[in-house]
Amino acid sequence: MLQQMLKRAVLPALLVLTQFRAQATEGMWLPHLLSNMNEKEMKGMGMKISAADIYNVNKGSLKDAIVSLGGFCTGELISSQSLLLTNHHCGYAAIQSHSSVQNNYLDNGFWARTQAEELPNKGLFVTFIVKIEDVTLQALQGVSRSTTEKDRVRIIEENLTKIKTNAKKESYQDALIKPFYEGNQYYLFVTETYRDVRLVGAPPSSIGKFGSDTDNWMWPRHTGDFSLFRIYAGKDGRPAEYSPENVPLKPKHFLPVSLDGIAENDFTMVFGFPGRTQEYLPSEAVKLTVEGQDVAKVSMRDAALKIIDGFMRQDEKIKIQYAAKYASTANARKKWIGEMQGVQQTKGIEKRVAYEAEYTKRLNGNASLQAKYNGVLDSLNALYRDFGPYAINRDYYNELIRNVELLSLSDKIVTMLYDVREKGEAAYPELRDKLLAAQESFYKDFSPKVDHDVAAALLDLYFTNVPSRYIGGEATQIWMETNKSGKQAADKYYSNSALLSYDKLKAFLNKPYRDVATAIFSDPVTRMGIALRNGYVEHVNNPAAGMQNDINRLQRVYMQAQMEVLDNRRFYPDANSTLRITYGKVNGYKPADAKTYDYYTTLDGVMEKYKPGDYEFDVPEKLRSLYAAKDYGQYGVNGKMPVCFIASNHTTGGNSGSPALDAYGNLVGLNFDRTWEGTMSDINYDASICRNIMVDIRYVLFIIDKYAGAKRLVDEMKLVHPKKAAVKAAPAKRA
Repeated sequence: MLQQMLKRAVLPALLVLTQFRAQATEGMWLPHLLSNMNEKEMKGMGMKISAADIYNVNKGSLKDAIVSLGGFCTGELISSQSLLLTNHHCGYAAIQSHSSVQNNYLDNGFWARTQAEELPNKGLFVTFIVKIEDVTLQALQGVSRSTTEKDRVRIIEENLTKIKTNAKKESYQDALIKPFYEGNQYYLFVTETYRDVRLVGAPPSSIGKFGSDTDNWMWPRHTGDFSLFRIYAGKDGRPAEYSPENVPLKPKHFLPVSLDGIAENDFTMVFGFPGRTQEYLPSEAVKLTVEGQDVAKVSMRDAALKIIDGFMRQDEKIKIQYAAKYASTANARKKWIGEMQGVQQTKGIEKRVAYEAEYTKRLNGNASLQAKYNGVLDSLNALYRDFGPYAINRDYYNELIRNVELLSLSDKIVTMLYDVREKGEAAYPELRDKLLAAQESFYKDFSPKVDHDVAAALLDLYFTNVPSRYIGGEATQIWMETNKSGKQAADKYYSNSALLSYDKLKAFLNKPYRDVATAIFSDPVTRMGIALRNGYVEHVNNPAAGMQNDINRLQRVYMQAQMEVLDNRRFYPDANSTLRITYGKVNGYKPADAKTYDYYTTLDGVMEKYKPGDYEFDVPEKLRSLYAAKDYGQYGVNGKMPVCFIASNHTTGGNSGSPALDAYGNLVGLNFDRTWEGTMSDINYDASICRNIMVDIRYVLFIIDKYAGAKRLVDEMKLVHPKKAAVKAAPAKRA
């Protein structure tokens, strides 16, 4: 029955055009289902290739040029030597790891002149998708409507273990199974992971991060957000750990690069690994997100970023240490602000309420469906209302621990000691050494004076905004010992803690286990960390966990109900870091009254924003000289140098670094952002303002070739002119 319902939900014959049908450009679609679900529509919008050209297990296809980079971004192969293109911000941590005050690749850029100069990156990996299979029937075998939630989880876990064990794959491949449609469907992914990924090139941050935090999530945009890596394999072409003997991987497919550019209403596709969306939440969940949780998270990050920014502007070493951390923290903070504003601007909550009213009307008009799903939506909305205070205070706690680095380290130490208690005292040396090894890199990028001021500000916010009943008496008492002052607390914690340096931490943990287990209650940082953790677990996490289980169960049932009740709507699964394709058209938009945005930007805009010496808007002298001379080579158009463009592709986090493809499957751009008003697309897609932002591939090539002088990399690529070829091939019109 379930399998029939899911098939019915995606059959093209049932894609009736109603107000509840997904917008043509909405959705993150599974590539192996395109032929049944999307191919006709895509071709109607202008696509010139077939679904088999996008996903094919028998021959090379577009999917074979797309990789998950590190599990957090997307990358694409653009040469037969596995030259990998991704965003500058995706490669930022790798670029930072190779940087120093003497060789500041963040500020100056990096370009390997030969493959021998390409830099290895420990821990960085890429993953290809070999094939995707529907395993829903096997995964849900033994599960029925009467199965308890606890038994359901157990049965499915046992089934998934069997499926992975029996999956047909090579010894060097892996099998991954993911749930879709809130656990109503399951897919198996056979993957290949390569762990020798080397840095090839990156522009300076003045290009790759131009506009920095001011322009982040904004349009118009003028950022050359790209970096280059290369995938290496063993001499047998299979995955291998880093070795000087490894060779560039020979890919099954790589993307040709179009020099023809884009025009308004051109068809585009974005292919990548979107991280997480929640498009089918009930109205109370959307309200909780934008009126409660986002507010809490933004307030904590506002305070932390203000302090870090002050230090980074004054100290070059701190700027390098905190560059990646600051960028990550600021990125999410601004996204949440846009999400709040976007939902409000498009009346997202009101529209969700109206959607629920239509769902309820149609449910009540079908006796058999009403018998199955009556009360599900009301119960789910009621649960979210009750869950609200726990969710908000959970976010306050998580932001405190995340942004105060010594509290985060304290939490890791306590977790390690809990593991020892479970495994036995004999496990302590191994677990201690593992933790210590992981912290060497932490201290490289840690400044006690920065963390001191962040702690002072965030402790004040936490104890002010979180009611004491959610904090607990132990942490509240410790807070009172420092006169309820964040500064006094920070002064105490950062004057004599064993966590202030790697040497102190090592000396602290190199004592016998029982001594350490006692000493953590007297160290000022770990004492407060334990108290905060205990209070959070008892008063927030444990009660929230039970409610979350009920929410998850009802959300799954509600998802199934929507697909049956609204059977004339086409449903796509929420993003979950699996390979997806989205498609749309190049076009501008109107975000507000009297505001109209064009669909592209040029180097003229970079120069208009230019502020000498400003860390966000400075422009390298060489780029200014190229602009003055209009020396754009083959990449300029009519005396202009294209930089960025927007389209109506539905993207999210994880799509950073995804290729923007034209109607022929050629690379025309590099996805790196969304417009601020459209960041709410993770929970509330609205085609009127949701746009993704891409670097024009011609700007990427211009920077590589004319700015960096790394033409050897352009020479690796296959440059094409699909529009010119199509015009040439078109039959002549009769007079």
